[in-house]
Amino acid sequence: MEFVGFPPQTLKFLQAIRENNDKEWFEAHKEEYKKFILEPSRAFVEEMGEHLMALEPTLHAIPKINHSLFRIYRDIRRMGADKRPIKSRIGIIFWQGRGSRLQSSSFYLHFSPDELLVAAGVRWFEKPFLDAYRDYIKDERRRAQLQNVIDKLLACGYEIFPKELKRYPKGFDASMTCGDLSLYKSMACKKVLEPKLIEEGAKLIQTLYAIYEDMLPLQQIVYEISLRIKED
Repeated sequence: MEFVGFPPQTLKFLQAIRENNDKEWFEAHKEEYKKFILEPSRAFVEEMGEHLMALEPTLHAIPKINHSLFRIYRDIRRMGADKRPIKSRIGIIFWQGRGSRLQSSSFYLHFSPDELLVAAGVRWFEKPFLDAYRDYIKDERRRAQLQNVIDKLLACGYEIFPKELKRYPKGFDASMTCGDLSLYKSMACKKVLEPKLIEEGAKLIQTLYAIYEDMLPLQQIVYEISLRIKED
């Protein structure tokens, strides 16, 4: 299936999910989900994946649920999880590495009636990744390199997901050059776009490719860090 953009009904359908968020309603509208979301998402992953291979040939671009596509049903069993059963935000991921897709350096996007968010890196480090990150930035040269990449992204109008810590972890302090990098428990950048861009196939692919090309240096550093994760 050729990717020509998401249909104009896609964002309207996501809004309808918000207004009718129960499994009975969704089951009655399953064909609309397939037509407006699932099928164009698969075509998008194939098309965008081919382009991204030019940036990083080892990225995973797999147009299947639980691979590059996320389930539409929310896991409401998790403590603190949103208890609405159906997601009204569609996520797509292209990841690099052999581990969990969410604990691998990736190019990511999600869209909803509110926004199209484009991101790269890892949004939240679990402990093995956090340990590898802190080990990586113990080296002053690596800290300077990472800070330089962050500064360039900020200068280009991208955002870095915020620092999560207020106190320096063990082994780091304010006197260290770029020592505040240790206050992160993630390393990812983002840019927010208008959601209706998803309806313009060629323009969407071109825009995302340019953004991901800008984000590539950060994504590659995070991938390098992932290779340092110690297996149990």
